Amino acid sequence: MKALIIGCGRVGSTIALQLLMEEWEVTVVDENEDALSRLGENWPGAFLVGHGMDADLLRAAGIEEADAVVVATDGDNTNIVIGQVAQKRFGIECVVARILDPARADFYAARGLRTVCPTKTAIDTLGEAVRACAVPQVPA
Repeated sequence: MKALIIGCGRVGSTIALQLLMEEWEVTVVDENEDALSRLGENWPGAFLVGHGMDADLLRAAGIEEADAVVVATDGDNTNIVIGQVAQKRFGIECVVARILDPARADFYAARGLRTVCPTKTAIDTLGEAVRACAVPQVPA
């Protein structure tokens, strides 16, 4: 299986390393060449420096042969655009985009883009945790 990861921060680099351990062929794209250090000294996959909205760069990264694309840059707008380009222009069925804004994540998910919203996850998890530990006091 071939994966293209756009964004090599904490999230993108960790996903790239996990998929590599599962024997995926992984290519990572990031604007910052220093981000390669997050993948370790012996990174066997490909790493391209550039902006993920560049269609020529996406082609060079192998998007046309990719089985999956993960978009995890630090910007919602960038992730939405790249996700839609991968899905609509290149016909990739498995595209997952990180969207921090819950309303936007819901909006684009309703239109067919697979989204992951860490903000929504944090809200749900924190709410459940506080409800679980704040047991109401029963009057004596």
